Amino acid sequence: MGKIHSPQSRLFTEEVPKLPSTRYLGSKRKIAHWIWQQIQHLEFECFLNAMSGTAVVGYLAKRFGKRVFCNDILAFNYQVALALVENDSETLTPAEIELLLTPHPDIDYPTFIQDTFEGIYYLQEENRWLDMVVTNINVLLENPYKRALAFAALGQACLVKRPFNLFHRKNLYIRLKDVKRSFGNKTTWDTPFPAHFRNFVGEYNSLVFSNGRYNRAFNKDVFELELDEPVDLVYLDPPYLPVRGDKPDYHFFYHFLEGLVDYEHWSERIDYSHRIRPICYTPSPWTDPDRIRSAFERLFEKFHKVKYIVLSYNSMGIPSEEELLSMLRRYKQHVELKKKPHQYVLSRDRPDELLFVAY
Repeated sequence: MGKIHSPQSRLFTEEVPKLPSTRYLGSKRKIAHWIWQQIQHLEFECFLNAMSGTAVVGYLAKRFGKRVFCNDILAFNYQVALALVENDSETLTPAEIELLLTPHPDIDYPTFIQDTFEGIYYLQEENRWLDMVVTNINVLLENPYKRALAFAALGQACLVKRPFNLFHRKNLYIRLKDVKRSFGNKTTWDTPFPAHFRNFVGEYNSLVFSNGRYNRAFNKDVFELELDEPVDLVYLDPPYLPVRGDKPDYHFFYHFLEGLVDYEHWSERIDYSHRIRPICYTPSPWTDPDRIRSAFERLFEKFHKVKYIVLSYNSMGIPSEEELLSMLRRYKQHVELKKKPHQYVLSRDRPDELLFVAY
């Protein structure tokens, strides 16, 4: 099939677009350009990143002039897509950044993070700083895109100061222990929050642009997502469930980021019986070997009328490569499979990244 030569699709083809920092389990940042190379010849103008995660693939589609819809069930991921995909002009000014980093005598700052997470993820003075900055973001920023940029940058600052970039364990001691280290970066862990925040705001500000399209971000379960207009290509990137090893429980791994962006209601959502204070949530079919095949069937059925279904998965996942090919062939006449060796962070295996292109 030939390439579409609209003005929008030529906007950024002369460069290799920079992608945002992610530090997120399963992020496609390192292979997003490879993914794009496999689909750029297809005839499509409207791109749905239906389980967008870090939104890097949706952002790349925006860079190449497509109209983009990004959706993710997690509220923090929605904020990232809002900041970089839907937002086409708003940035945080130096004055606004300093406003967020300054305590204000007329604001009554809560102590929720200090009271709830002492000794779990951050030092107490860092918890105090987080309580202040989140409150400042919510009180002082009325523009939703500026607020989203601030939350996106704050989330990256939180991730970079965490061992493994996760919130799945009470492991602050790893940062504090005076031992020889085989992983991690103690200098990064010990760099003050304000320095990280300024750095990531600067990075995210630099990524804001308009591609001349009306792009949108959504915060829905993929099965509940309903769009008012048709799309030409849907890109699916569900959590991959490994045959062996830990389940990819994103609600559990990133519950702290979810709480930050829903600070007002955070206390009502926590499971206080658990030592790390995660947010309560409904178990996902994507982490359940007994339910994941039916989840894929529902997913393909939901999008079977879309011209192109593109699926990212992993060669060591459940269902198998053969099962996914069989499922997709029930909905589309042609199914192509691309493979690329790719090892994710924290993984000991060296599987292939699988890209199914069905039409």
